[in-house]
Amino acid sequence: MENYSIQPLNSPQNTITAPQSVPLQAFSGFEEEGAGWDIRQFLGALQRRALVIAGIASIVMGGVTYTTLQEKSVYQGSFQILVEPVDDDASLGKVNVDNPNPNKLTLDYESQIQILKSPELMNGIVKDLRVLYSDITYDSLVQSLTISRLGETKIIQVSYASYDRSRIKVVLDKIAKSYLDYSLEKRKTKLRQGVKFVDQQLPTIRNRVDRLQKELQIFRQRYDFITPENEASEISSKFSNLSSQRTTLNQQLAVSRDVFTNLSADQGKLAALNASPAYQQMITQLRQIEVQISGELARFQPDNPTIQTLEEKRQNILPLIAQEERRVLGIKYAEAANQIQTLDAQSQELAKDEKLVEQRAKLLPILTRRYTELQRDLGIATDSLNRFLSTRENLLIKVAQTELPWELVKAAVQPNAPVSPNIPQNLTLGFAASLILGIGVALLLEKTDNTYHAVGSLKDNIRLPILGILPFDKKLQNSQHHLAVVAGEKQIAAGDEPRQNIFNRQFGSARSTGRGKFWEALQVLYTNIQLLNFERPIRSLVVSSPLPGDGKSTVAFQLAQTATAMGKRVLLVDADLRRPQLHNLSELNNVQGLSSVISTNLPVDQVIQEVPGTSGLSVITAGPILPDPARLLASEKMKQLMAHFHQNFDLVIYDVPCLVGIVDARLVAPHTDGIVLVVRLDKTDKSGLIEAQDSLRISPTNVLGIIANGDKGKLNDVSYSHSSHG
Repeated sequence: MENYSIQPLNSPQNTITAPQSVPLQAFSGFEEEGAGWDIRQFLGALQRRALVIAGIASIVMGGVTYTTLQEKSVYQGSFQILVEPVDDDASLGKVNVDNPNPNKLTLDYESQIQILKSPELMNGIVKDLRVLYSDITYDSLVQSLTISRLGETKIIQVSYASYDRSRIKVVLDKIAKSYLDYSLEKRKTKLRQGVKFVDQQLPTIRNRVDRLQKELQIFRQRYDFITPENEASEISSKFSNLSSQRTTLNQQLAVSRDVFTNLSADQGKLAALNASPAYQQMITQLRQIEVQISGELARFQPDNPTIQTLEEKRQNILPLIAQEERRVLGIKYAEAANQIQTLDAQSQELAKDEKLVEQRAKLLPILTRRYTELQRDLGIATDSLNRFLSTRENLLIKVAQTELPWELVKAAVQPNAPVSPNIPQNLTLGFAASLILGIGVALLLEKTDNTYHAVGSLKDNIRLPILGILPFDKKLQNSQHHLAVVAGEKQIAAGDEPRQNIFNRQFGSARSTGRGKFWEALQVLYTNIQLLNFERPIRSLVVSSPLPGDGKSTVAFQLAQTATAMGKRVLLVDADLRRPQLHNLSELNNVQGLSSVISTNLPVDQVIQEVPGTSGLSVITAGPILPDPARLLASEKMKQLMAHFHQNFDLVIYDVPCLVGIVDARLVAPHTDGIVLVVRLDKTDKSGLIEAQDSLRISPTNVLGIIANGDKGKLNDVSYSHSSHG
């Protein structure tokens, strides 16, 4: 061992607390893998599944090739007929009464094609052909016959396929002649049927037009209704006039009632008397007499005859004034009452007129709807009558015509080359289909494969830095595969080469810096870990993995060797008290180890061993496997040991069990500077990563990052320089 002192655990100098977690990388967990693939992932999947794609494509292509070569040759010929959508069967036997332009009738091509295939038309053709070819039947002819419209043109194409190319032209010529005869012979008969149909329908349509005209006339006479617009205008005008009259009448009635009411008051009476000339004249005479009396009293005594005479005149005129007052007020009362009565009578008459107009207005929507219905029905009936008359005239003109309705624009010829099988086309399509099927199966297998296959996919779906990428090496994998996993095994079987020598020979020993890509990747990994926090370097860390078999023990051992080669005093602690591996990797005995120190009073310096041939690297093996290893790792003794290791070594690396289903890592990691997860490409299950996420989220653990183990991609300096900081 190197010359460094180790204080006893119970000494005062060794009362050291566990190192605090360096705030390097807050755990943020993993992301779900995206639904879509980019081109890089797609090409990577094709590369991994190349054998599957090649196998499926070969099988499918072989079947297509065999089927194509065994298929019998089929020949095909065709002819084309130009049809007239105005002059032929579009107007034969039916009248399109809803078409506003009878000269634009359209041929129903689908129905026409079915007629051309019908037994009524084909049986005569089959009878004539059976004279030459006895094997022809209606079913066989129709199955080999293809009738279709040529795009959006007015041409119908008829194709016939057969194994015997000599009969194709004969059959098609016979069918073409029969179709032309059919169009010519059936045309006039159907035209006459059309005229007959029109003649049958015309009386009914005329009667309907007459009936609707009479109903409209009666409606207008009964309701004095011209048009809805006129009726609405008239009602609106009446409403306006009546409203104006009502306003004037109410004003007059209010004035009359005010006059009548005022006559009962003194002020009203006075106003009425002031308006009477006779009354005012008497009042004037009375005032004159009173003035004379006042003047005479100044000169004479009241009993003077002159004064007596004036008093008599005054007494005589007073009854006349009272009588005139009664007469004037009576006349005014009578006039006001008569005016009120007259205006009330006018108001009643006006109310009757208003009620009639209101009733007319309420009835207007009903009358308008009925008028509109009659007008609409009459318009439809009139249009139908006009179309029928026009169609009848058009049909009569066509009956007089004798031109050929259909025209053969392309005659049938005997084919030279078969149309089926098309060997180049079949092989091309077969190759494309087999390739697509192979790729589809490969992608399906890729989707069902729940592992990461490339570092890029790992970086895209995990929100943690990629600290290092360790390349895949078959020799290393084989050496790992043969490691003994039985707890307590002390050495490798006789005759095997020592494991340490295998690692050194393949990847370079701790003293052989720069040898091998694996060693270079370890150097990058160690440097990245140290650069996570420049001010406070990593002094202790835990190496774990989501699931067993990810290579965490090998990575921990190689990382310790790398740190030793960098001049660090390194202690590698096998804290996997369930399935320890470090004693096999380091060629050390496992008689006593970490479990012995925790469970007994054994001094810790007795279990620290140096790795042969590697100066500066010390190892504490797991020791005997004891029951309940979690209790041992959670003990106070374990915390004291970790603080002791942290004080006496430059770097302490703990190899702990996997995270999924085991609590050991979460007991050790909080007392270190952090934990690194080893993920084996092509092996680590994604669900294991997610479960590891759940276990780390509830633990006060500083997750430093991910180590991608077993990368099979191409390695170069540039890729490492970029990916190492992922």
